[in-house]
Amino acid sequence: MRTFEAVVRHRTVTDAANALGMAPSSVSEQIRVLERSLGVTLFDRTPKGMLLTGAGRRLQGWARRLLDQAEQARREVARQPEDVRLGALETIVAACVPRVLGRLAERRPGLRVEVRPSVSRDDLLADVTSGRLEAALVLDTGDALGDLGFAPPPAPLTFLDVDSVPLVLVAAPGHPLLARSQLSPDDLSGERLLVNAPGCSFLMAADRLIGPGPERVPVGGVQVMRAWAEQGLGVALLPDFAVSAALAAGTLARLPFPAPDLELRLVWHADREHLPGLRDVLYAAGAPG
Repeated sequence: MRTFEAVVRHRTVTDAANALGMAPSSVSEQIRVLERSLGVTLFDRTPKGMLLTGAGRRLQGWARRLLDQAEQARREVARQPEDVRLGALETIVAACVPRVLGRLAERRPGLRVEVRPSVSRDDLLADVTSGRLEAALVLDTGDALGDLGFAPPPAPLTFLDVDSVPLVLVAAPGHPLLARSQLSPDDLSGERLLVNAPGCSFLMAADRLIGPGPERVPVGGVQVMRAWAEQGLGVALLPDFAVSAALAAGTLARLPFPAPDLELRLVWHADREHLPGLRDVLYAAGAPG
């Protein structure tokens, strides 16, 4: 089942073998043995890689459930403590994850939580889908997963909003727009908007709130965006936690632009809610801070 999952994820036998630390021939043989035992073809072998057949797609959900049950049985028999693998975007690990961990520590002092930071939201959601993570924390908005502007994977994922993340449009002190009482997206037309790479939550938020008027200036991560804004090289839409110290110190100023909060969203696979550790994560994340 683990070999099957690896081939599904990596799409080629060679990449799956590298991920598993196995020889490609061993991976191919395990897949052939599995197909013979089931009497069906699980993959179409194509020039673009190993693509799931209808039977393979039906096995995909079963594979994760069987592996979950095997892991639970092993831990129960060996009396090993439960582990919860919680993924989170790197930009929110320092500022937002400690509160969730604190709630967990109060609820279940013996529960071990492994936080796995990632720069890719797509990777986090794929790992939740496949079971490599019990849950993940991402930034989003709206009533449905992905309303911020990203495409969620085709899996029964569900979520709980556990905190709000305020956004602030900032500029260097002395910026001409600071003299205005309130700004609209039209007022920002022609400005230089400092942004991260495509897929960044704050770029998606800027696209939704500000529109296409400002010139996008790709500069890198949140820290670089803040530093460039301090130097007067453009304006930036950033989370309050990333700029609060600079605002207090006077090296940045808040522009009068209304920006709704983003939501810190805990995402998990609906089919895995039965896992004891995951239930505790959900309980702790939803508890009052």
